[in-house]
Amino acid sequence: MQKEIEISQKATDELLELTKSESIKIDMETLKHQRHNPFIKNGKVNIDAYIEFVTQFNEFINHEPKPFKPMIDRDMRL
Repeated sequence: MQKEIEISQKATDELLELTKSESIKIDMETLKHQRHNPFIKNGKVNIDAYIEFVTQFNEFINHEPKPFKPMIDRDMRL
């Protein structure tokens, strides 16, 4: 479900004016060519990098880890 955002006519005009700017186009192309996914190394997903990121992020936001509870189900099917 998407919420529709309304912007003023002045803001719309400013955005349309920006689309004509050559320097903005150059900046966006530069960003496009320099972006990278930090979790991909040598064309493969680096799980260790992802786990390290999540661990540090949880520490940063002071997230309390939940205690480990073993699964009780005896008949688990995929």
